[in-house]
Amino acid sequence: MVSRFDGMFDNSAEIRGYNLKVSKKVLFAVACILLAFIALGLEVTLGKADIGFFESYEIIWNHIAGNIPTDPEGIQKDEIVWDLRIPRALGAFLIGCVLAVCGAAMQSIMKNPLADPYTTGISSGAGFGAILAISVGFCIIPGVTGYNAIVIDAFVFSLIPMLAIVAISRLKNASPTSMILAGLGVMYTFSAMTSMMMLVADPQDHKTAYVWNIGTVGAVTWDNLVFIVAAALIAVAFMQAMAKNINILAMSDSDARALGLDANRIRIAILAVTAVTVAMAVSFTGSIGFIGLLAPHIVRIFIGSDNRYLIPASAAFGGMLLLYSDCIAKSVGVTGVPVGVITAALGGPLFMYILFRHRKRIWG
Repeated sequence: MVSRFDGMFDNSAEIRGYNLKVSKKVLFAVACILLAFIALGLEVTLGKADIGFFESYEIIWNHIAGNIPTDPEGIQKDEIVWDLRIPRALGAFLIGCVLAVCGAAMQSIMKNPLADPYTTGISSGAGFGAILAISVGFCIIPGVTGYNAIVIDAFVFSLIPMLAIVAISRLKNASPTSMILAGLGVMYTFSAMTSMMMLVADPQDHKTAYVWNIGTVGAVTWDNLVFIVAAALIAVAFMQAMAKNINILAMSDSDARALGLDANRIRIAILAVTAVTVAMAVSFTGSIGFIGLLAPHIVRIFIGSDNRYLIPASAAFGGMLLLYSDCIAKSVGVTGVPVGVITAALGGPLFMYILFRHRKRIWG
C-alpha cells in the first residue's frame, strides 16, 4: 500500500529548481568576465598606434612568456601594449569592480536605490583635495608635489566625509536616512569649498581639475595599479564575507537585532571599507560616476537582490561596463574624452529606463 506521506519529503524538484537558479546566476557572472576579456582586447587595440585585435593578445602572451621582440617596430608595439595600454585596461576593470561592489552594498545597507559609493561624500572630499594640490600646490605630506600630491590629498580628504558620518552616527545612533543626509551635507560643503578654490585658481589649472573631477583612467600605470588591485581585493572579499549580514540589513534593523547583530556597527564597518577602497581607487583616476549606481541595478534585473550572488556578479559587470565605456571614450574624436563623460552619458538615460521600467520588480 502506498502511503500518502511518501511524497511529502520528496523535494528533489525544489532542489533542482534552486540549483538551476544558482547556475544561471553563476553563468551571468562568467559571461560578464568573458565579455570583459573581449573588452580588454579592444582596449589594448584602440589608440593612435595601429595594433590589431588578435595581435594585441599575441603581444601580451609573448611578453608574459618572455618572448620580447628585438626589432624596433616590435619593441615599440610591446612598450605601447604592455607599459601603456594594459595598466589602463586592468585599472578600468578593477575600478569598475570596486565601484559596483560598494554600490551594491551601499544600496542594501541604506535601503535606498539611489545610494552609491559617493553617497558618503567621498567624491566631493577627493575633489577638494585634488584642487587644493592643483591650484596652490598644497600637500598633506610636506615636500610632495605634482601628481603624487594630487593623489595623496585626494585620498586623505576623501576619508574626511566618512569620518564625519561615523562620528555623527556614534553620537546620535543615526538611521540610514540620517547617514545619507549627513553625507549630502558634507558633500555640499566640500563642493562649495572646491568652487571657491576654482575661482581663485590659475586658469591653466582649470583643465587639469576639470578632467580629474570628471574621471579618467588614462593616468593608471603599473606603479599605481598595485593600490587599485589591493582596493579591489579588499572590497570584493570583505563585501562577499559580509553578504549574509548585508541581506539581513536590507530587510530591517529589527531583524538584525533579533538575530543578535549590531546593525549600526555592521553598517559603519561597511561604510568604512567602502570609503577606504573607493578612495584608494579614485585617487588615481578622479570621480568616475554612475558605475556604482547603475551596475548593481542592472545586475539585480538578471539575478535578483541576494547579495551572496549580487556582489560577485556586480564586480564582474561593473568591471566590464567601465572597460567598454573606456573603449568608447578612446574612440571619440581625435584624442578621445575622459571616461567619466561616457559613463554619465550612458548612465543617465539607462538609469531612468531602469527606474521606470524595472523598479517594482527589483525593489518590490
